[in-house]
Amino acid sequence: MPKRLSRASRPARYLFSALLVIALGGCQTTGIEDITGALGGKSDAASKADARPDMDALRERFRARPSDPNIALEYGKALRETGQRAQAVAVLEQAVLGHPSNKALLAGYGRALADNGNFQQAFDVLGRAHSPEDPDWRILSAQGAALDQLGRNEEAQQYYAAALKIVPDEPTVLSNLGLSYMLQNNLSKAEQVLGRAYQRNQNDARVRANLALVLGLQSREAEAEILVKADLPPDQAAAKVAALRQVLAKKQQRADK
Repeated sequence: MPKRLSRASRPARYLFSALLVIALGGCQTTGIEDITGALGGKSDAASKADARPDMDALRERFRARPSDPNIALEYGKALRETGQRAQAVAVLEQAVLGHPSNKALLAGYGRALADNGNFQQAFDVLGRAHSPEDPDWRILSAQGAALDQLGRNEEAQQYYAAALKIVPDEPTVLSNLGLSYMLQNNLSKAEQVLGRAYQRNQNDARVRANLALVLGLQSREAEAEILVKADLPPDQAAAKVAALRQVLAKKQQRADK
């Protein structure tokens, strides 16, 4: 059993926050899956807006049938997508207590815990959501992301490798793996892996943000800025470039201390 750590290392927390700023233009209301693409689900602000009109109806359905695992899972997912993290954890925790062997519920609960910053518990719960005989690459990647948040990068990379055996060259897993190398300050390896992810899906803003940051950390700011501006309206492009410059400036300030 891996040694438990109570919280993420400072470099891990800093770089995950940095990626969030670049990918989402400074919005701080999303969870771990929006930073790395690890946990599935929708990631942009529009998807959250789309979920809001259904919340009242979902809430009423849940209140009418709180023991229905499918309704609890749907409601918990909607709560996550609208930024109500603690409430999502509470709803899904109760559902799992009533259905402890429901793997879909366990997966949803693990994702909610990760959203809420409970990374060790998320890792443990996600491990119950599948079995070695029937592994789920999305959950393996999610477990890796949780381990990265705990500062356990080498362990995380083993989970990404297992996921990639199931789905070779899956860009979201490659992106997570590249980020993990970045957290270890192995920037050349991070660039190599993130480059593969980018070639597989050049339209994923999270992949571009990860690759842009690793380029910027290697003092290749011009290349990084071109990457974050790709296919964006001028105002959004300017905002993302400003966010990238801010992150790199803070990184330099830390290095100078």
